[in-house]
Amino acid sequence: MSALPPPAQQLVDGKLVGASDGATYPILDPASGSEIGHAPDGTAADVDAAIAAARRAFDESPWSTDRDLRLRCLRQLHAALLENADAFRALTTAEVGMPGFMMGAAGFDVPVEGLRWVTDLLETYAFETDLGVASPMGIPSRRTVRREPVGVVAAITPWNVPTQINLAKIGPALAAGCTVVLKPAPDTPWVAAELGRLAAEHTDMPPGVLNVVTPRSDEVASVLSTDPRVDMVSFTGSTAVGRTIMAAAAPTLKKVFLELGGKSAAIALDDADVAAVAGATAFAACIHAGQGCAITTRLVVPRERYDEAVSVAAATMESIGARDPQDPGAICGPVISRAQRDRVASYFDVARAEGGTFATGGSVIDRPGFWVEPTVVAGLDNSSRLAQEEIFGPVLVVIPHDGDDDAVRIANDSAYGLSGSVDSGDLERAKAVAARIRTGTLAVNGGVWFSPDAPFGGYKQSGIGREMGVAGFEEYLEMKTIAEPA
Repeated sequence: MSALPPPAQQLVDGKLVGASDGATYPILDPASGSEIGHAPDGTAADVDAAIAAARRAFDESPWSTDRDLRLRCLRQLHAALLENADAFRALTTAEVGMPGFMMGAAGFDVPVEGLRWVTDLLETYAFETDLGVASPMGIPSRRTVRREPVGVVAAITPWNVPTQINLAKIGPALAAGCTVVLKPAPDTPWVAAELGRLAAEHTDMPPGVLNVVTPRSDEVASVLSTDPRVDMVSFTGSTAVGRTIMAAAAPTLKKVFLELGGKSAAIALDDADVAAVAGATAFAACIHAGQGCAITTRLVVPRERYDEAVSVAAATMESIGARDPQDPGAICGPVISRAQRDRVASYFDVARAEGGTFATGGSVIDRPGFWVEPTVVAGLDNSSRLAQEEIFGPVLVVIPHDGDDDAVRIANDSAYGLSGSVDSGDLERAKAVAARIRTGTLAVNGGVWFSPDAPFGGYKQSGIGREMGVAGFEEYLEMKTIAEPA
């Protein structure tokens, strides 16, 4: 804990500041429930000042037009993150309750590599495309397509993997030439505030290019979706909140990017190693206490192998357990808050009411902090709430299928379409099944899709648009077609 940074401050118009009225709220350690710091409780005036600063920086500074300036500043930020990596990792474990092993992946290393990747993309990206000469309506014309930054972006992020999502938004937005107001979840303001501090103290970004505000109140933050000075809202979080943001943005017809919920299916076909798939899926459902939108939380297995899959999944979760995130061997730590613990626990009551049984788990853990037992639920079909609703805890539902067509039906019988997996002894068979599943990402026979250069997003109620990759960068660009006499 001695490596933790100074107290959290907002970044508004290039200055590190507290809330305008001096108010703060506590940051809690999910593992113990105790206070580890305070964050400024940003006011409506703070949010207004941040929007005004971002608008002014976009309209009046060279940021939107000077590629070299953007390259220099993003490389400075990348270097600062690497220089402060140990402190940032410690901060994330303390504030988020994220086990240390995740820092080598989505917790820190992959998003920092993603910032480098998008900066390298900026260096070579063609913002203009020559369409050549044509004669529409008999008038010879040379046509050029220009890609220009959207403008002011409100980036609204959740608490589960905050550094990954913060950087996945501000990296491409800033690289594209946009200016940003970043509003993190009130459960995890510290890592976002630290990102703002590094930008303020280690880069040459003009004032207002990046702003970080940390209001606790959704009502205070809601202006980010309605203010006409904001050109785009980029949101990651629940589908319910995504609907609210989309509706709020509609009167001003802002561009909206939404990365929302998931209830992804891991399918084992009848020629797969079902025990291996069950163990791997149970392991994945425990990672960071199941607090990941793309985690496969429905295990769909051949009916004749159902009991085996349930047994292996339960044994895997029991061997993992729920451990202090400071423990080097921890996989499943605490959930983020008391409210989230109680939400997960409410689904245990739903499972019982629906006729499900617990192969393991099914309770909260009586210890300081916010702990839930890793849980395998059996005896339910895909129509159950446990199979249809996103729980965001270490809870896996095992569902039987009766062949490939039935497995596809079950996977697609969901309001969501974010991710999933298919395993088979025949790669081509697995790929054929994967092609029929309506999701934005899929792992086939253990392949890994999560990477800075790979677009991520969902079908159906899992969202609109893509994050990461070239597609994620281009979310922050507008297209302009210019014609001149040839």
